[in-house]
Amino acid sequence: MVKSYLKFEPSKSFGVVASSSSNIVWSPKDKSKSSAGQAVVAANEEVLVWDIKKGELLSRWKDENNRALVTAVAQSKTDPDLFAVGYENGSIRIWDSKIATSVVSFNGHKSAVTILAFDKTGVRLASGSKDTDVIVWDLIAEVGQYKLRGHKDQITGLRFIEPEPVVQEEDGEQALMAVDNEGTEGFLLTTGKDSLIKLWDLSSRHCIETHVAQSNGECWALGVSPDLSGCVTAGNDGEMKVWALNVAALAASAQRVDLSQSVNFLNDRGTLHRSSKERAVEVTFHPRRDYFAVHGVEKSVEIWRIRTESEVKKSLARKKKRRKEKLAKDKKGADVEMEEEGADDTTKAEISDVFAQHVIVRTTGKVRSVDWAIQQGSKDLQLLVGSTNNLLELYTIVGKDKLKSKGDVPDYNKALGVDLPGHRTDIRSLSLSSDDKMLASAANGSLKIWNVKTQACIRTFECGYALCCAFLPGDKVVVVGTKEGELQLYDVASAALLESVNAHEGHAIWALQVHPDGKSVVSGGADKTAKFWDFKVVQEQVLGTTRTTPKLKLVQSRILKVSDDILSLKFSPDSKLLAVSLLDSTVKVFFVDTLKLYLNLYGHKLPVLSMDISYDSKLIITSSADKNIRIWGLDFGDCHKALFGHQDSILQVAFIPHNSEGNGHHFFSASKDRTIKYWDADKFEQIQRIDGHHGEIWALAIAHAGNFLVSASHDKSIRVWEETDEQIFLEEEREKELEELYESTLTTSLEQDADAQDENREVAAASKQTVETLMAGERIAEALELGLADLNVVKEWEVAKASNPNLAPPQRNLIFIALGNMTAEQYVMNTLSKIKASALHDALLVLPFASVPMLFTFLNLFALRSMNIPLTCRILFFMLKTHHKQIVSSRTMRGMLDGIRVNLRQALRKQKDEMGYNIAALRVVGMQIEERSVKGFVDEKWEEEEQQKKEVRKRAFASLS
Repeated sequence: MVKSYLKFEPSKSFGVVASSSSNIVWSPKDKSKSSAGQAVVAANEEVLVWDIKKGELLSRWKDENNRALVTAVAQSKTDPDLFAVGYENGSIRIWDSKIATSVVSFNGHKSAVTILAFDKTGVRLASGSKDTDVIVWDLIAEVGQYKLRGHKDQITGLRFIEPEPVVQEEDGEQALMAVDNEGTEGFLLTTGKDSLIKLWDLSSRHCIETHVAQSNGECWALGVSPDLSGCVTAGNDGEMKVWALNVAALAASAQRVDLSQSVNFLNDRGTLHRSSKERAVEVTFHPRRDYFAVHGVEKSVEIWRIRTESEVKKSLARKKKRRKEKLAKDKKGADVEMEEEGADDTTKAEISDVFAQHVIVRTTGKVRSVDWAIQQGSKDLQLLVGSTNNLLELYTIVGKDKLKSKGDVPDYNKALGVDLPGHRTDIRSLSLSSDDKMLASAANGSLKIWNVKTQACIRTFECGYALCCAFLPGDKVVVVGTKEGELQLYDVASAALLESVNAHEGHAIWALQVHPDGKSVVSGGADKTAKFWDFKVVQEQVLGTTRTTPKLKLVQSRILKVSDDILSLKFSPDSKLLAVSLLDSTVKVFFVDTLKLYLNLYGHKLPVLSMDISYDSKLIITSSADKNIRIWGLDFGDCHKALFGHQDSILQVAFIPHNSEGNGHHFFSASKDRTIKYWDADKFEQIQRIDGHHGEIWALAIAHAGNFLVSASHDKSIRVWEETDEQIFLEEEREKELEELYESTLTTSLEQDADAQDENREVAAASKQTVETLMAGERIAEALELGLADLNVVKEWEVAKASNPNLAPPQRNLIFIALGNMTAEQYVMNTLSKIKASALHDALLVLPFASVPMLFTFLNLFALRSMNIPLTCRILFFMLKTHHKQIVSSRTMRGMLDGIRVNLRQALRKQKDEMGYNIAALRVVGMQIEERSVKGFVDEKWEEEEQQKKEVRKRAFASLS
C-alpha cells in the first residue's frame, strides 16, 4: 500500500511592518475609520495598510496565486481607492482598497517592475521594469497598449506629462489651441540606470528627446514638479540635475506635424549637490508646496525648498551689489554698467539661487522610501518615511513660513511611528511555549513575545545580540543566549529582566537547551565549553527594608570542555545523552550523568549547524553548511543515510514530536535557499517542499502538538505553517515539481522566440506568454475544433432534411447535449468570454494560422447574430493586425472577410440606432425634469448656481453687520 502523509499549508504571516523591496504610499485619512492617514506599504508578497496614529493594521491585500515580492506601489489620482502594485515576476495587479481585492492583473514584463505611474485621468498606467522596457496599459480595456524600448538599463523614473490646452489670444478673442485633447495622448518622461532621460510622445509612440541626465554614471531617481514646469534627476556622488520643461511648447507641439528639430522641450538648468555623497534613491515633490525630499540609502532625508520669486530677486540684487562694489575698487565701474542689464531676470538666475537646502531629517534606520503626508486641515509639512529595518515613521517639519525670525534654523520632530509589530533586525531564534500559545522571537537588540493565535506582539524586551532563546518550564520566563556571552532571563508577566549572567566570558553562546526534566539548562559557546546551569529560587532582600522577595537565579553546576567551538547541542528526550556539534565538523555524543564520550559522528565536510534527536531517542539528524542532512542511529553511531537536502547551507532541522506512527521520525529542514523541506527519516524521502519565504530561513520551531511549525527569515517575516487534512502522495509531489520546472522553462523559451523580431524596434507589442495564456489558447483551439465539427454535422442534417422532412436530429457531441443542446457558436463565445481581457491577446497568439479560418467562421456567425459585438470586434481587429500579410494573400479569407464586414456593419448600425434612440429619450426625460424644476440628478450648472447663491447670502450678511 502507498504511504500517504498530511500536507502543511501556509496559514499566518506576521512580523513585517514594511519590507524594503518597494516604495511606500501615503493615503489620506478615511473620514469614517481613522483619525490620521494611512500608509500603504509592501510586506514581501502582500500589501499592508497601516493606521499611522494607532499603529494598527487596517487591511492586508494578498493574492493566493502570487508568491512574488511586491516591488512597486502607485495610487490613482482620480480614484483614491485604486492602487497599482508591481511584482518581482513582472506582473502587475490593480487592487481596490475598499474591498481589498485584485480587480485586474497584467503580465508583460520579463523581470521585476521598478516603477508605476497613473495618468491624470486614471485611465492609463505606465510601468517601468528591470528589463529596460516601459509598457503603457489601458485600464478600461484591460490590455497592454504598447511597449516602449529605448533605455539600455533598468527604468528608475516615470511620469506622465499631460499639458493643459494652450490659450492664445486671437483678435481680442481667446482661442484654445489644443482643443482636441482627445487626439493627443500626452507625453511620458522616463529615466534609466543608463543615465539617460527621455521624453516620449505617446500619440506617435516614439522618443522625441534624449539627454544624458547624470554626468557621473547612473541616474537613480526622477522627481517632477506638480505644475510640470521642471524636474530633478539624481544619481551618484550626491549630484542632482535640475531640468526646465517647456510645457507650453509641448502643448502647442501636440497639434503640429512640422516640428523643427531645433526645439528642445527639456533644458538643463544646472547642478545641485546634496550633503551626502551616497547614490540617491528617490526625489519626491510636495504636491501643494514648494518643497521636495531627496534621499539615498543612508539614515537621513534632505528637504530642499524652491525659493519664491521675490527671494530670488533679492538674492540677485545682493549679488549685483557685491559685484559693483568689487568692480568699483578696480575703477572699472563705468564699463560694467552695460553688462549688468538683465541681471534682475529670475529665469536666468543660477540654480543655487532658486533652490535652497531647508533641513536634513535624521531617521532611525536607513531610508528606503518617503512620501509626503497631506492631511486635510493641517498646514504642517509632514513626511512619511519607510526604513530598511522594518519601520515606518512620520516626521513633522517646520516650514519656512513658520520660522519666527530670519536667523532661525528649521527643525523637525518624529510625530508618529509603527515599530512594535516587527523586529529591526533578522530573527535568529524562535521558541514556542509548552501550550503552543506563545512564541518568543529573538534578534539583535530585541526579544519579542507573540500570541500565536492573534499574531499580536504581547511584550518587547531590549536584549543583546541574541543567538538562541528558550521558554523555561512554566512559560513565565524566557532565557536568551547572546553574542556577548551572556545568559539573560526575562519575566514575561512583569516585562522585566530578572538576571543577566556572564556565562561564557565574552564568547558567543551559539546554543542552549533546557533539560527534559525542566530543572536545568545547558549552554554551549565559542569558548569550547558546555556549561550546565541549575534553576534556584533565592530569597533576595528588598533594598532599604527587611522584607525579602523570591528571585530566580542560574547557578552553574557542571562544565564540559571540548576541543573546538560548540555550534549546537541537544539532549535526547530520554535525558540520557547530550549531543554536541563542533566547529571541526564533528558531532560528539556524551552521557549526561558522567559526561563521558559515547559516540563520535564523522562525515560532514563543513560544520554542523543544527541537530535534533527523535522522540524515541533512536535517531539523530544533523544538518550542515555542506548542504547535506545526515541521519544517524544513536545505538551504534552509524550513518543511515546522507541526503543532499538543499541548494545552500542548512541552518535548522527539527523532528515533529508525533506523527501517524507515533515514533516521531518525520522532520523539517530549513535553509539559506529560502525553502523548508519535510522529510521521512525511515524511508529517507522528501515528502514536501514548502516555499514562501523571500530570504534565508534562520530559525524554525515546531509545535509540541506537532500540528504546526513556525519559521523566521531574513525577509523579517514570521510564518506559521499548519497541518491540513489534505493527503500527500510522493509520486504526485514529484510530478508537480517537474511540471513547475517544465512550465517555467517553456514560457521563457517562448518569450525569446517571440521578441526576436521586435528587438531593434522602438515600439513593440505588450505581450508575454504565461502558463495561463497557453492554457487559454489551447481551450480556444479545442472549442473551435469541436464547434466546427458540430456546425458541419448540423449543416449536413439540414441539407438531408430538405429532401426527407421526417429525418431524426443528428447525433451531436456529448458536451453540447450536456450543456442543454447549446449551439456551437454559443459554446465558442462562452469559451472566449471566460478568458480574462488582459490575457486574451496572448491566448490568441497561441493559435496556429491554420485555426484562423475556423475562428473567422465563428466571428461571421457572432456578427450575424449580434453576439457580444465588443468582444467580436476586438478579436477580429487583433487577428487582422497580427496575421495581416497571410490573410491578404489568401483568396478564401478574402471572401470570408466580405461576409464578416456586411454582417458586422449591420450589427453595428443596429446598435448605433439603439444608442441614438436611448440618448434622445434621456434628453427628453432631462427636459421634462427641468420643466418641473425638480433637481433629481446633480449637474455642474446647478452646483455652480448653488455656490453663487451661497456667496450672495454671505455678502448680504456682511453688509447687514
